[in-house]
Amino acid sequence: MEYKKVAIIVAGGSGTRMQSAVPKQFLELAGKPVLYHTIAAFAAAYADMEIVLVLPEAHFSFANQLLQEFDPLPAITIVKGGETRFHSVKNGLQLVDSPSVVFVHDGVRPLVSTALIRACYEAALSHGSAIPVVDMKDSIREIRAGNNAAVDRDRFKIIQTPQTFLSHLILPAFELPYDPLFTDEATVVERLGHPVHLLPGEESNIKITKPLDLTIAEALLKERH
Repeated sequence: MEYKKVAIIVAGGSGTRMQSAVPKQFLELAGKPVLYHTIAAFAAAYADMEIVLVLPEAHFSFANQLLQEFDPLPAITIVKGGETRFHSVKNGLQLVDSPSVVFVHDGVRPLVSTALIRACYEAALSHGSAIPVVDMKDSIREIRAGNNAAVDRDRFKIIQTPQTFLSHLILPAFELPYDPLFTDEATVVERLGHPVHLLPGEESNIKITKPLDLTIAEALLKERH
């Protein structure tokens, strides 16, 4: 069966933790906006990738400016976000109208590699879903009723994106009523009784939420080039 490839890039952040007037996905990273790098990674992974950019209406002009940096422009559609991540992803999924492999990715993970995007695609074809994860490095403790206890970190994984699914799994899941426990796409798909497949993510696939992350991303990009 021929599947289309659709990347839903969710960029809803306001930049509060960045103490910045510019939303974090539009801050400069190595001379281009953060979001530029994110879009470029998906466009580079597959020539037939369709990109759906989901953002607040207030950021549409930022986005249109950013798209002028591309030559040629990838196949891209801008969609208005919703009040939560769930609703934003749901809005993006409205554009998936034929059997597809759907990637849902954080706009502020600009260092995702084409290798990881391709690995997620292949795993989704084999397993129906592909959720990139990395090991926990830090020791963690659980707080319980005023006490705290050490926890075996090997029992836990850190979740990344792109969370990738065959469209016939993710589309019905997003018809479910919204639940605050839906923290990511995997939890929504699991609610319909589908197990999710984990695969190794990348240490460099960091999420940019605070000024230090930009510094790290800048260094990682320099290393790459």
